[in-house]
Amino acid sequence: MQTNLDACCGFDDVTVSLAEASGRVLATKVTAQLDVPPFDRSAMDGFALRGGETSGAGDYNPLALRIIGQALPGKPFEGAVLPGTATRIMTGAPLPAGADAVLPAEFAREVGEFVEFTAAVAPGRNVGCRGEDVVAGHEILEAGRRLRPQDVGLLASIGHSSVSVVRRPRVRVIATGNELAVPGNTRGAFQIYDSNSITLRALIERDGGEIESLQLLADDRDLIKLAMTEPGLDVILVSGGSSVGAEDHAPGVLAEVGELPIHGVAMRPSSPTGIGHIGNVLVFLLPGNPVSCLCAYDFFAGRVIRGLGGRSIEWPYLRQKAVVGSKIVSAVGRVDYCRVRLEAGLIEPISTSGASILSSTTRATGFVIIPAELEGYGPGAEVEVFLYD
Repeated sequence: MQTNLDACCGFDDVTVSLAEASGRVLATKVTAQLDVPPFDRSAMDGFALRGGETSGAGDYNPLALRIIGQALPGKPFEGAVLPGTATRIMTGAPLPAGADAVLPAEFAREVGEFVEFTAAVAPGRNVGCRGEDVVAGHEILEAGRRLRPQDVGLLASIGHSSVSVVRRPRVRVIATGNELAVPGNTRGAFQIYDSNSITLRALIERDGGEIESLQLLADDRDLIKLAMTEPGLDVILVSGGSSVGAEDHAPGVLAEVGELPIHGVAMRPSSPTGIGHIGNVLVFLLPGNPVSCLCAYDFFAGRVIRGLGGRSIEWPYLRQKAVVGSKIVSAVGRVDYCRVRLEAGLIEPISTSGASILSSTTRATGFVIIPAELEGYGPGAEVEVFLYD
């Protein structure tokens, strides 16, 4: 299985516009091709001048320089600031030749054709120097970085309109079961509404995957086989029918058309989970009980989807250390996914928390993983909690 996964993890890249780039994983490093800012500019409104000529200015010793023009953003002063002169200047405007400082407007007033001022400014003061933000030739973003809004803005500041990112893995979700009804449609007397496909869609999008299709199928072997063998994707998630019952067709289909090296794991919930592949397409057979489906996705499928998209395979949950209040029970030989809540700084297990009780995950603060070698955690034990929020 590991060999097959390695074969699937050669990242493909695609080019997307900056408008679509936030949240995507950068495929190649980005090196700036220009300085930002590309010229010396004023950091505030005021007067561009030679800083040395302001020495000694104060409330009781105002000095004055002759105003010879103005510089505006996008419209520079074409001449030069000579000794004894200054130009009006706005924030962001190019610093005129000959000037080396900007006197803030609040320390100056215009008197005829002169500017009178009562404060001194040193050379370089209130000036944004060329390249102070970005220097041409420097790497500004490394490959593998998940782009944040400010990263996208930085790319725009060096003139990029698009960027190369890791292609999102294409994921097909197949929810199976004669008992399933589509939310919003009429439900039969002995049907339940499908929640797994909705949960899986949200998890896949959280982890950077792209939904190739979402199919709700009856327990029909031929339909399931067709859905599992149609090309054009990277990962298949089958929800339901993963065990060994008469209507559990997915394991047999996967073993027939591909390989199913793992079927059944020592976990609670999620023990009927299966993992295999059809060619280079990775297939995860997830139990139909909602909490089992969520748990199996997090333990197995989510890691792969994040990895294929260039993200860290680690769980995307915040973690917090906390002390156990009431005993959390498990059994040696299996991994337990225990939903818990934080009460007065202590961890308490959720009392009603079967594999089909999806509301247990909405009532819980998070979950605790109990390793196979332990029988649980007693009161007073410090544990790591994975927070749902």
